[in-house]
Formats: sequence, C-alpha cells, structure tokens
Amino acid sequence: MSMLLAIPIWAIWLIVLVCVAVFITGLLIIVPVNIWFRALASGAHVSMFRLIGMKLRKIDYKKIVNMYIVSQKAGLKVPISELETHLMAGGNVDKVVDALIAAHSAKMQLTIEQAKAIDLAGRDVVEAVKTSVTPKIIRTNWVEALCKNGIQVKVIAQVTVRARLDRQIGTADADTILARVGEGIVTAVGKAESHKDIMANPSIISRTILEDNLDRQTAYEILSIDIADVDVGNNIGAKLKIEEAEAKKKISQAAAEERKSQAVALEQEMKAKTQEMQALVYASEAEVNKAMATAMKNGKFGALDYYKLQNMLADTNMRNSIGKKDDDKKPKDDGDRGGRPGRPF
Repeated sequence: MSMLLAIPIWAIWLIVLVCVAVFITGLLIIVPVNIWFRALASGAHVSMFRLIGMKLRKIDYKKIVNMYIVSQKAGLKVPISELETHLMAGGNVDKVVDALIAAHSAKMQLTIEQAKAIDLAGRDVVEAVKTSVTPKIIRTNWVEALCKNGIQVKVIAQVTVRARLDRQIGTADADTILARVGEGIVTAVGKAESHKDIMANPSIISRTILEDNLDRQTAYEILSIDIADVDVGNNIGAKLKIEEAEAKKKISQAAAEERKSQAVALEQEMKAKTQEMQALVYASEAEVNKAMATAMKNGKFGALDYYKLQNMLADTNMRNSIGKKDDDKKPKDDGDRGGRPGRPF
C-alpha cells in the first residue's frame, strides 16, 4: 500500500489511459465497429456479440449486414439469423433479398423460407419473381412435321409463360415446355389431311397444343401459344415413293442378274453336254466306219452296198429338210395371232 502511495498521481492516470487504449484497440480489432455503427444509424440494429460471432466463424458479415439494412429499409421483417444461415448453406443472400423486395413491391406472397428454398434449388429466384410479375415469351426453333398428304410443314411457335413460385422446386424448366410444344406441333400437323389446311388456319395447331395441358409439372404456367411462322417444306411422300421405286428396281435388277447367271450356267452346261454327245457320235461313227471297213475286208460289205447306204442317208436328210420347211409355213398358236384366240388363220 505504501508503494502505491509512493507512485505519483500522473503515473497512475497514465497507466489507466494505457489500459483504456489497449482495451479500445482490442475492441476495434475484434469488433467491426464501423459496421455496427452503420447498422445502428440505419435503424437495423445488430448486436456486437453477433458481429463478433460472425467474424470468428469467418462469415462475410459485411454482406449480411448490408443486405439486412436493405431489407429493413424496404420494410421487410427478415431476421438476420436467416440471412446468416442461408449464406453458410451456400446460398446467394443478395438474390434472396432482391427477390423478397420485388415480391413485396408487387404485393406477392413470398416468404423467406420459399425464397431460400428456390435459391438453394439452383433456380434464379429474382428471375422467377420477375417472370411471375411480367410473363416472358419463349420461342421454338423450326419444327418440321408431315401432313397426311405427304407434304412437309415447318412451324415456329412462341409461348407466353408466367412463373409459378409455388412450383419452382422439383419441377421442369422452360426447355421441357418447348419440347412438349414441338411434340404437339408434330401431332397437330400429322392429323391434318393437307398442308393447305394448316396454311389457311394455323390456329389449328395452337388449339390442339393447348388442350394437352403442357405446363403440368413445370415451373411455369402457359398463358398462350401463338404460331409465329409457317412454311411449306419438301414433298416427303413423293420422295419416299421414288426411293421405294428405286429399291424395287434394284431388287428386280438383282433378280434379273441372278436369272441371267443361271441361264449362262445352264447354257454352258448344255454346251458341255452337246460336246459330250458329239464326242459320242464321232466315236460311234468311227466304230461304224471301222465295222464297215472290217466288213469290206472280209467281203461281207461291198462298194454297191456302201453307195446304197449313202443314197439312203441323203434321201433321209432331204426329207428332214422338207419337213422343217413345212413346219415353218404352218400358222402359229392361237395365243400368237394378235390376241384373238379361237379364230381360224
């Protein structure tokens, strides 16, 4: 005690000032006072302990506080803890707050839980709110379909859709609607008897498509389907018939080539048999000549007999030639008389 009394007063005040300075410096290092003061001045109070906790957890407390201030200024009662947990879950706090502000301005029912769920589902929650307020138009590419008369028709459709906030999670997107519209176009054109019916009244397509409830299990509601352009394509039916005729022609040509090959093989076989028969005839004639020579040598066949045999052969050949000429002069069958069967020549 005596030692403390021995310390000068100015030294004690100096020690106190140093301690206060160290405390304030540590507080400024740990607590983001500027962020805390800005939130307090904006009417969106945030406790220092929450700021210290977010800083220790290495959370982007500046973004959370800024979005909290924006939401409070827009008249939203969004707890800062909801923004903190959404950022920790990997969500986009900026888009969630922007979507809530847009929905609040449009007097739409969108809770913080719905906005967070839509954002975590991978959808653009701001775009969903904007599309729910202002419908957008999606346009198909050229869709080619075939009428019953074989004429191809090309169609472009534009679909006016509006987002449904209650169907943003676990449902299909706009690509599914475009695919279903394309399928409906093909079905509607396929039912038409002629391409002229489609060209004269394109609304046949849109009416047929709207009857199928194409927006089921999607994140959008179809407001209207309009046919933007219709064009006539190729005559697919005639093209298919031509290709079919070409295929039949090739099949017939192949069959003809096969028959020709068979005929050539048969002809060669017949030539071989003819040559074989000629060889046998030559061999037989040689045997006959040999037998005649033997008979003449033995005196059993004379020169007079040989001349008689030659005369007989010549007479036979003459009769055969005369008979062939008579056959050529005879009238043909009834089937070869100019298509008049049964009529005498």
